[in-house]
Amino acid sequence: MSHIPVIDFSTCGLDVERRLLDQEAMARVGEHVRSAFSTAGFCYLRGHGIDQTAVDHYMDVSREFFQLPVEAKEKHARGTDTNFGWVAVEREKLNPERPGDLKEAFNFDLPDDDSSKWPNEAFEVASRDMFNICSQLAYRVCDVLSVGLGLGEDFIRNAHKNIGKNGNCTALRSLYYPPLAADSSLKPGQIRLGEHSDYGSITLLFQDDVGGLEVDVPGVGFVPATPIPGTVVVNIGDLMQRWTADALTATKHRVLIPEAEVKKRKCRQSIAFFVHPDNDYIIKCLDGSDKYEPVSSLDYLNYRFSLTY
Repeated sequence: MSHIPVIDFSTCGLDVERRLLDQEAMARVGEHVRSAFSTAGFCYLRGHGIDQTAVDHYMDVSREFFQLPVEAKEKHARGTDTNFGWVAVEREKLNPERPGDLKEAFNFDLPDDDSSKWPNEAFEVASRDMFNICSQLAYRVCDVLSVGLGLGEDFIRNAHKNIGKNGNCTALRSLYYPPLAADSSLKPGQIRLGEHSDYGSITLLFQDDVGGLEVDVPGVGFVPATPIPGTVVVNIGDLMQRWTADALTATKHRVLIPEAEVKKRKCRQSIAFFVHPDNDYIIKCLDGSDKYEPVSSLDYLNYRFSLTY
């Protein structure tokens, strides 16, 4: 954890109304966040303002779905033309050089939402509630980072005006890593989540207490992102790195299979909120350079999906 900064976000968290945010606190916390993203690409936020009971409830409801028979879950599978729905074990290969990932997921984004696709009302309601509260925190992180980059409080927010609406692909993802039986036959090189960087601007990640996430800190190598109760892990994605012309780093990360037998026999859960700029927003280098070719948020996302599935 010494390589992944823990930042006190309480002066800028959701417990403080936006109109009451102290500008000096915004600048101070913004500099800490900018520094973390320029070195590790990751940080923990303490005092973010999301109640742990909301996180626990969403994990509980999600787990009930994931523990259903495969035949029941297949009725809600993610299609080829949508990001909504269930993703089976080994369906994704986030590191193309490894076998399929040993995880399941359920994706929820507003553009693809349809009440008839949900497994049950409880899952739908919990997902909507979690999406909404994560949206609020995502905007707050964008504001703080924007100040830290010297762009003004609204700059990054204005590229994400349609979170939760048509025209934006921000998605909530419930992740489930099933227990591994003693007689499980693993393929060579197979892990729970292959090495990858995220696609969009920022990601919020809530972990349970099992652990397993590792971050490839530049100049250091892979280090554990050990769960810290009450925190949210935040990292940036590829579009943010392109946008800042590499001033910020989209760090690769993975989830290994635990060495301890007791943890292998436990399921692991996490909640990821993948934040993307509006579909038609053109990401071009903020420093005016041509280090990366301008690209729309949606075109880049579709390109990355084509490599994953």
